[in-house]
Amino acid sequence: MAYWLFKSEPSTWSWQDQLDKGDVGEEWDGVRNYQARNFMRQMALGDRGFFYHSQAEKAIVGTVEIIRTAHPDSTDGTGKWDCVDIMALQTAPRPVTLAEIKADPRLADMALVKSPRLSVQPVGDAQWAILCEMAGLKAS
Repeated sequence: MAYWLFKSEPSTWSWQDQLDKGDVGEEWDGVRNYQARNFMRQMALGDRGFFYHSQAEKAIVGTVEIIRTAHPDSTDGTGKWDCVDIMALQTAPRPVTLAEIKADPRLADMALVKSPRLSVQPVGDAQWAILCEMAGLKAS
């Protein structure tokens, strides 16, 4: 299993919006960055990810599961962009802020710290476990 982080502006698509989709999940559409698209192409069914609120909150607020692998993005007319479908799994009992992540030396190599603008990014196994513990989430 691989781990990922999905960034969203809550004014566009919030954790509550994701929760409201239930088991049906939602297409993670609108990504227009080649590196982020290529990461989505690597995702497998059952992979997990953090749902991260960007903008003012800047915090991990929950976890998601990949429920459909890379397929054409329905919002793209060019055929260049792919997306995956994700389903909400757990709400973080305690959101983990970007400031906390940056302050923890064990997370210094995390893509969120090094490439903060990337909307979809990988998360290492150790990083996943550390962040789940910080957030009070089940790691598996």
